[in-house]
Amino acid sequence: MDSAQAAPRADTGTPFTSVPIEITVSVGRARPLVRELLQLNEGSVLTLDKQLDDPVELYVGEKLIAIGVLEVVEGDGAGQLAVRITEVVDLQSPA
Repeated sequence: MDSAQAAPRADTGTPFTSVPIEITVSVGRARPLVRELLQLNEGSVLTLDKQLDDPVELYVGEKLIAIGVLEVVEGDGAGQLAVRITEVVDLQSPA
């Protein structure tokens, strides 16, 4: 038996680790009356219940996974909207 041990293999995860998921970022909610909704057209402004600097919520499906703040990317992706994570929700606790 050879005394040399094989180096531990890096954990590559399961095939599921390479499956993309969609994260929804909620920046606010609007609650117009039905008559106001029916009057919306191009150029209408729908006021949200949040301010520009308020935190946003990140969801996978209906599950809240994190809280963050909106940012604008600089450099190569200049002008691209992004979210900086400020809090990760404890996904182990029952919701």
